[in-house]
Amino acid sequence: MRFLAIALALILAVPAHADETDPGLAFTIWLNNYRTGAESRGLKREWLDAALAGVRYVPRVVQLDRGQPDDPTRQSRIGDYLARQLGGDRISGGIARVPGNRASLLAAATRHRVAPEIIMAIWGMETSYGRVTGGFDLPSALATLAYDGRRASLFTAELDAAVRIVGEGRASREQMRGSWAGALGQPQFLPSNYLKHGADGDGDGRIDLWASVPDTFMSIARYFADAGWVEGLNWGFAVGVPPGFDHAPIVNPRPPEQCTKPLSRHSYAYPAARWRDWGFRPLNGVWPADTEAMALVEPDGPGGDAYLTTANYRVIMEYNCSNYYALSVALLGNALAPATR
Repeated sequence: MRFLAIALALILAVPAHADETDPGLAFTIWLNNYRTGAESRGLKREWLDAALAGVRYVPRVVQLDRGQPDDPTRQSRIGDYLARQLGGDRISGGIARVPGNRASLLAAATRHRVAPEIIMAIWGMETSYGRVTGGFDLPSALATLAYDGRRASLFTAELDAAVRIVGEGRASREQMRGSWAGALGQPQFLPSNYLKHGADGDGDGRIDLWASVPDTFMSIARYFADAGWVEGLNWGFAVGVPPGFDHAPIVNPRPPEQCTKPLSRHSYAYPAARWRDWGFRPLNGVWPADTEAMALVEPDGPGGDAYLTTANYRVIMEYNCSNYYALSVALLGNALAPATR
């Protein structure tokens, strides 16, 4: 028995590795320890039994976690990314889906005072307007990411939320499928965001983000409202940087503490009038009020594409903290806006 106890202690002392394709006993031990901790955090044992049934380690999840846009280990350019994301039928498909969903779209936009084209753009970017919601088992994906350890606290909390969703009967265990990153349904909410921001848009008393488009719209709109969306304020526009412009004075004196790579591409926010006086000119938009704070965002660094952005751009980044993602949503929204009016 003493030998077994020592062996188990050694296993627990070895951190998980991204290249570990079959952790076997180590993952089982981690899962048992998770259950113990989850019960101490107020999750009921029967909830855990139901939500964790069939949970397994998924190596593919860890591989995908290493391939994100804005990752400093990857070479990518915003123009190439936008061409991929906004190509195909992303724009035409969104325009085609507006008429049949106009009532529920405008109801969500009006209720939460969020631009309808942004709601549509999120729906389009996340799941191609509900067509691709992901085939991963969510509890398994979340457990894998929590065990892997790179963002253990985040994914442990999301696994807790997934357990609560199943335990409280908000969704069945069979419904809990989604992306490799643990996002669920047509808006691809993390489980904690389902609990915080999920909203009933069709009035049936349930929040079904897998099958209900009205629930999807209302939940996206509520998310943006809760994140601080400013009604009537555009997200920004592309600009040409004046030749020889000195970037030194616009560097943000407070380096970001979270989402550091994407936010390091943001300047200090100056009033719109100051940017205009410096010689910046919109390429595809109009200036907001002179006093409106705007930050210069250069996703690939100085010399590449540039955008002047308002506070609403940062709200889009609350959904996914990536300049590449936020710009794809913003520009898709621009393309869809005429159809939503």
